[in-house]
Order: sequence, then structure tokens, then C-alpha cells
Amino acid sequence: MEDRSNSALYLELGNSAARDTERRAGNLATLPGAERVSWWENCHPGRTDLPRKVEEGSMLTVAEVDRSFRAPGPPPGVTAHLFHRHPRPSQGILDGGATTGLLIVWISPKSPDRAQELRDWGDFVHIRHIAAAGIPGFTQISVFENAEDVDPRYMHFYEFASADPEATFKTMTPHVAPRLGGAESEAYADWADWRAHGGRLFYCNTFALVGKVSTIRPGEDDDIEPCRLV
Repeated sequence: MEDRSNSALYLELGNSAARDTERRAGNLATLPGAERVSWWENCHPGRTDLPRKVEEGSMLTVAEVDRSFRAPGPPPGVTAHLFHRHPRPSQGILDGGATTGLLIVWISPKSPDRAQELRDWGDFVHIRHIAAAGIPGFTQISVFENAEDVDPRYMHFYEFASADPEATFKTMTPHVAPRLGGAESEAYADWADWRAHGGRLFYCNTFALVGKVSTIRPGEDDDIEPCRLV
């Protein structure tokens, strides 16, 4: 995905079978404003090491879209959100390779008056030090804002070039902590604690690429590309 800079992303998180998720991706790719749709498998379903305020899902569908896209009604039992790119730029490294893993973080301020505080912490402290650490497998980190006035307000969208996104995610703290004086330092505590900056974490998990489909218009052939991780 890092070869694009989409103005919006539409996500669906649910428990559909892989084949049904693939079919849904093909349907989304026919909609006006859609540019590419990919589907991903949850690498750590039901994780308990981080808070979760939304229903878990085994499969994630990501539609890369423009601002003309209008989100359809999601299938039953699916959590869906349309996010618009935040004005602040992405951070990280572009290496020209394919994105094969994702880390999805959905977060909101505790109250509207703390939104800027949370955003500044996220951009200038949390994401900044992750990007600066040059963690192997981490590439681009982009921030998006919910198109609707609902929770979660923000999405931190981490792209990985990794055959094992969950293992890559677990290397984040060991790489960042030494830069901040160790895991017992005040700087590390500030980097790690979204609550101290008015945040509420709604969802955080890793996903591995399964397949993708380019834009399809009625009458065109499907261009579905199953992907195999190595």
C-alpha cells in the first residue's frame, strides 16, 4: 500500500470466511471512488494485552478510496468505518516494497477538548519515536480521522514489510525503550501512556495480507491477486 497516498480508507472488521471476505472485497472495488481493496487475516485474534472496545474480527477488509467514496451498509456483525487522511504527513521509511502486514490502532480523546492534546502526543511523541527507531519491518505510519462524528476518532495505520506482522510489532518496545532511557524512565512512560494524554484505546491488532483486487467496474474482469506470505 505504501506506493499510494490515498485521501481516505474504508475498513470492515468481521468474522466472515476467507472466501466471503474475498467476494466482499470484489464488490467494494466496483463502487465509485474505490481504487484498490485488500483483505487481511488477524494475526492475534482475541488479544488481551491491550484494551479493546469493539467486537473482534478474524478478517479485515481495507478499501483505498478517494473523498468521493460513499460507504455502503456493512454486512451484519461487521464493524465498519470510513477514515479521511489527517493533514499531518505520514512518518517512517519508504523502501519501494510491498506492504504485507498492518498494525491498526483505533483511538479517541476522552473529551472533545482533549483531541488536540492527544493528536500532538500521537504525532510528536508516540509515532515520532517509533519512526525514528528505524525498526526492521516497519515502513510507513499514517494517521486518519473518522469521517463521522463517532468513536474511534483517529486511526494510526502502520504498514509493515514483514512475513510475521505480530512478531514485528513485538519488537517495537525493545527498539524504542533504549532511545528514551529504558523502560523505567519517565520519557518511556510518557511515550507509552495514551491515557495521560486524554486518550481511549478502542482497538489495536496486527494483520497479514491475504489478497487484493484493483478497481473493478461493471463488465470488467476481476483482477483478484491472492498473496502468499513467505
